[in-house]
Amino acid sequence: MHVLQKTIWGLFILLILPFFTGCKADNQNNLVNNSIYNNIPFQMPKIKQPNFPNYEISIKKFGAIPDGNFLNTQAINDAIRAVSNHGGGKVIIPEGLWLTGPIVLQSNVNLFLEHNALVLFTDDYKQYPIVKTIFEGLETYRCQSPISANGVENIAITGYGIFDGNGDSWRPVKKDKLTESQWKSKIKSGGIVEEKSKTWYPTESSLKGAKACTNFNVPDNISTTAEWESIRTWLRPVMLNISKSKKVLLEGVTFKNSPCWCLHPISCEDIMIIGVKVINPWYSQNGDALDLESCKNTLIANSLFDAGDDAICIKSGKDADGRKRGEPCQNVIVKNNTVLHGHGGFVVGSEMSGGVKNIFVENCTFLGTDVGIRFKSTRGRGGTVEGIYIDHINMINIPNEALLFNLFYGGKDPGQNNTENSEDSTITNVIIPPITDKTPIFKDIHISNIVCNGAGRAMYFNGLPEMPIKNITVKNVIITNAKKRAYICNTNDIVLENIRIDSNKDNPNLFIKKSKNVKINGVRYNSFNNKGENLSFY
Repeated sequence: MHVLQKTIWGLFILLILPFFTGCKADNQNNLVNNSIYNNIPFQMPKIKQPNFPNYEISIKKFGAIPDGNFLNTQAINDAIRAVSNHGGGKVIIPEGLWLTGPIVLQSNVNLFLEHNALVLFTDDYKQYPIVKTIFEGLETYRCQSPISANGVENIAITGYGIFDGNGDSWRPVKKDKLTESQWKSKIKSGGIVEEKSKTWYPTESSLKGAKACTNFNVPDNISTTAEWESIRTWLRPVMLNISKSKKVLLEGVTFKNSPCWCLHPISCEDIMIIGVKVINPWYSQNGDALDLESCKNTLIANSLFDAGDDAICIKSGKDADGRKRGEPCQNVIVKNNTVLHGHGGFVVGSEMSGGVKNIFVENCTFLGTDVGIRFKSTRGRGGTVEGIYIDHINMINIPNEALLFNLFYGGKDPGQNNTENSEDSTITNVIIPPITDKTPIFKDIHISNIVCNGAGRAMYFNGLPEMPIKNITVKNVIITNAKKRAYICNTNDIVLENIRIDSNKDNPNLFIKKSKNVKINGVRYNSFNNKGENLSFY
């Protein structure tokens, strides 16, 4: 009987073993089974995995003290350098509360957090030098990231502990995102309130930096060292910035409370993000969870994201800077992830000027994200988004669109009378610009097996009149308890098949205009004019 029990137990382990193997952070061999590549609808090389020598050392050996008060910046970085110089291995951060400044990763090092290890980044702004970097797709300057690496290979952050970015000491906060008591508490803590926008800033320097920005959050007309220094506290760093590096692994740990974006790999190759938790407060402006920019060969799997802005976001640079860089984000698998909050669950854009292609998203759950699946761009970006495949997504309580294509991000369609999401088009005689390298292109995007219970609007597709969204298929979609119907404008060659939309207000449940060659449940329509037409999926 004992032998039979052992046999049954062994079979059980084999049955429940996911395609992810080697879940322990101290074993980076064969982290993923080859079966993960079986159903991908495009050719993709296998991701090269990091591997480390059997050598390890604790940061305590370099004088680190876990009292939450001693600054361990030098001790942690000395340990990383020592292990890298030794030929590689594991740097252990033991249980304890470790206060530190910026950590810089080196080649062949696995930074490993033990259970109950909490790394808290200091709120002393002066510990973060102002460095040249890329933010929001543009070359600029920001404060050095709490965790960074540049031009390295074979690196990892693994284990069970937590990195806390101390983001509340950096972030401005809008009054309408806090309760009255929270707002009063912010004011009592110091800082300054900009009355027009009702926004709290932690310092005068932060407010000065905000006023220097006309293009989102990158300051304009700031050039000298003194000028950058005068707005230091506005230059909120992303929590983790890994650039131009290869064979990167993030596994098991928690990243939370970032000053700005949380995880930002850029121009990297062979990246695995497995079983991590990324948590920013819901009110955190620019509090993206993950921004994967101009990277190739990436796996994002079995992870939890809770963001103040976009959750899982694919980017490739902005406008002329992105086009000049010319590095598309490509060959990406996004699988078995959960998003609790965010402006979008899965997002492409708006900085996509270097292009995005070959992305496979499967088996993800979005719980209350502002938008479910979100594609966004605008005139001036350029770049091509193509070869996107999204399958088996479950969503509930989406305040806005379950599926969104918005090519007028940050502005208003000149053919619309009200907001960028309006169906009204009373304005006529609009001048349509010519197609140039600044015209963004979205094509060959395939969405299937989507279930959503609760949405502000079922779908909103709004392409550019000079460059409609092309070759889009949406199949096997159920959206219930939607406040508004599906709206489709400026599209060519789209297929809508087996769609069910239960709208609380709108019947018929589809409005379509300015579109050509549309196939709805097997019925082909050659074109829809500017006035549009009301239809129903059933």
